[in-house]
Amino acid sequence: MHSDANPPAHTVAPPYRLRPHRPGDMGWVISRHGALYASEYGWDMHFEALVARIAADFIDSFDSSREACWIAERNGANVGCAFLVQARDAQTKAPIAGSAQLRMLLVEPSARGLGLGRELVAECERFARERGYQRIVLWTNSLLLAARAIYQSAGYQMLTSQPHCSYGHDLVGETWQLDLR
Repeated sequence: MHSDANPPAHTVAPPYRLRPHRPGDMGWVISRHGALYASEYGWDMHFEALVARIAADFIDSFDSSREACWIAERNGANVGCAFLVQARDAQTKAPIAGSAQLRMLLVEPSARGLGLGRELVAECERFARERGYQRIVLWTNSLLLAARAIYQSAGYQMLTSQPHCSYGHDLVGETWQLDLR
């Protein structure tokens, strides 16, 4: 027997919910990426500009049969996001057959430790498998330790690592891949 103060685990709602994007969400994604990365890593406004370009491209070429965005909400507030898009060649913008790209994973500090980052990455994988993608690729930076730990625990393998100077800092960019076959 249980009391209302301690309901059985199977009746406890998760501390967040995932939903598709809607008008206004891209502004939040851009703003929060810019503010959080400036605060936590000292990155300049060029990073926010990059996120704005990615968000605009997502909206301009959105194909709901192949791409998705998840916004995580907790107590009515946005607390996280992730995008899965058709991977494209950086120069030609041509689709890369069989490849999806995970982009713009973000978890607000107030929602960290809830498993939200892992759930967002898992949702990307579920979607990619349902849509017949053969792999998911992503690009990140070596100092993003929490994100890298999520990718590694989900089975992603690092393919390349290359130093670059971006957002006012010397960084090491990494390309990771998850084989879905």
